[in-house]
Amino acid sequence: MTQGMGLTMGKTLPLFLLAWVAMMIAMMFPTAAPMIVMFGTVAAGKEQRAQPFVPTWVFVSAYLTVWIGFGVVAYTAATGVSVLAMQSTWLVGNATRLGGAVLLVGGLYQLSPLKSLCLTKCRTPLSFLLTSWRDGYGGAFVMGLKHGAYCLGCCWLLFAILFPLGVMNIAAMVFLTLLIFAEKSLPWGSSIANAAGIALVAYGAVVLVTAHGLPGIV
Repeated sequence: MTQGMGLTMGKTLPLFLLAWVAMMIAMMFPTAAPMIVMFGTVAAGKEQRAQPFVPTWVFVSAYLTVWIGFGVVAYTAATGVSVLAMQSTWLVGNATRLGGAVLLVGGLYQLSPLKSLCLTKCRTPLSFLLTSWRDGYGGAFVMGLKHGAYCLGCCWLLFAILFPLGVMNIAAMVFLTLLIFAEKSLPWGSSIANAAGIALVAYGAVVLVTAHGLPGIV
C-alpha cells in the first residue's frame, strides 16, 4: 500500500477525521453551496414573515454529520484492510488488481439507477426544499441529514476510489472535485456522470488485466 503508511495515512481516528473533514469541505462544499444558500434564503424569508427561524448552521452541521459518519466507516474499513494485508501475502500480491476492482465497481455504480436518483436530488435544491421542508431546529437537522445522505449516495464510491489512486493524491482529488462539481452543477451533468462511469469501468478493467497503473498502490 502507499509507502507503508497504510490506507489510513498512518493516522489515528481523530487525526484522520480532521483530515477527512478538511477534504470534505474542500471537495463537497462548492457543490453543496447552492443548497445551503437556498436553505438560508428560505429561512431568512420565514424570519421576515415572523415565522420560526432556524440558522443555516443547523442544516450544515447535519450535512457534515453524514460525511463524518462515512469517514468513521472508511477509517474502520481501511484499518481492517491494512491489518489483513499484514497477515495475507495473497492480499499484498493482488493489491493492484483489488484496487482495479474498486475502480470498476465505482464505474458501474456511476451508471446505476441509485446514482441517478441521488444525483437528481443533488442537482435540484429548490425541488428538494419544496418536498422535504420541515420547520424547527429538529426539522432543519433532519433535512440536512437527508440532503447529506443523497450527497453521500451520489459520491461515496468516487471517494472510495481515492484509496487505490492515493488518499493524498492531489491530482486525483482535484479531478474528483471537478467531476463532482460538473455532475451536480452543469446542465449536462448526468451525461458527464455516465461518461465518467464508462471511463472508470475501462480503467478498472485494464488494471485488473495488467496489474499496473495505480499510483496509490506500490
